[in-house]
Amino acid sequence: MISEVRRPARLSDVAELAGVSEATASRVLNGSVGRQVKESNRRRVLAAAEKLGYTTNVAAQAIARGQNRGVTLLTRGVPDDYANPIVSGVVAAAERRGQIITMISAGSKADDLLRAVQTARANRPQVLIIAGGRREGDRTIPALVEALQLYELEGGRVVLISQSGLPFDTVAYENHDGAADMATTLVDLGYQRFAVLAGFPDGLTQQARRDGFLDGLASRGITVPPDLVITSEFSRDAAYAMTGELIRRGVSLDVIFAVNDAMALGALAFLRDAGPRAAGVAVAGFDDIRALRDISPSLTTVHLPWNEVAEQAIDLALDEERTGPRTRLVAGHVVVRESTPPRTESAVNGRPAEPVGASDRTSNL
Repeated sequence: MISEVRRPARLSDVAELAGVSEATASRVLNGSVGRQVKESNRRRVLAAAEKLGYTTNVAAQAIARGQNRGVTLLTRGVPDDYANPIVSGVVAAAERRGQIITMISAGSKADDLLRAVQTARANRPQVLIIAGGRREGDRTIPALVEALQLYELEGGRVVLISQSGLPFDTVAYENHDGAADMATTLVDLGYQRFAVLAGFPDGLTQQARRDGFLDGLASRGITVPPDLVITSEFSRDAAYAMTGELIRRGVSLDVIFAVNDAMALGALAFLRDAGPRAAGVAVAGFDDIRALRDISPSLTTVHLPWNEVAEQAIDLALDEERTGPRTRLVAGHVVVRESTPPRTESAVNGRPAEPVGASDRTSNL
């Protein structure tokens, strides 16, 4: 005897069991950009779907809507310790809104991002978030803008976590002001002789942080010689090598400012390895990456609120009331830790520094 085959559960079955409309059940199970469902209804729909064994037909949805549900996060050419807080923040923010998230990693060359965007367009996600800075004079920008505008015409949404200036919703950091605040904070701690590990000379993020730091020093009457503003790769290993070069040159320094924490960690590592000949040189960074929780001495840096950055990006992506490209600026604040102890009077006058203890003072932008 052939047993009766039970038909698969339908969306209407889930809605009936949950006591909601089919439209509400669809928003919960199929995803809806911008339309929110009450938490109590969402839980009932999910429980009903689980009880009935209901599964969505993703392929059919993509054909019907012309896109796949969820968010795609594209990161480019950034060190792991920089990318991780962005990735984890966006993933957490998307999950809180019931959005599926996929990730694409692009290389650091100019053409890599454009190719990655073309790959993302082929997958047709609802939302494409691109994280990572741009380079001055990047010849691929016109083609990149065109590809992203076509993607939006096809029904997708683009949000950049980057510098402002492109015709898309953007979450940008207050890089210049954060670095300027770091400079004046260090001067207030008694530091007078500076070197800057400035990263790529054409990187827009690095330029803003470098210029902000130099402007902050200038406001206190301090100028850094050009040969002590050092450009290199935006990495820990490059900073390690550049710090070594400074020490070998016998440069008289109070403090090294690195335009990101990865580089600051490289500077700290060399100073540790160099021993007494590098004693008394302080280090400060920018970003407040999570890896800093495990290093000693703890690093003075500009704290960026990574969770707020992610929340702002997802909010922009899911806002159905969008009227044009918007920019959300996210400010940080200086956190003073053990790597920049206040200088004694003797240190300010040029004699060896005598650390007088760590400070946990913060300076808000």
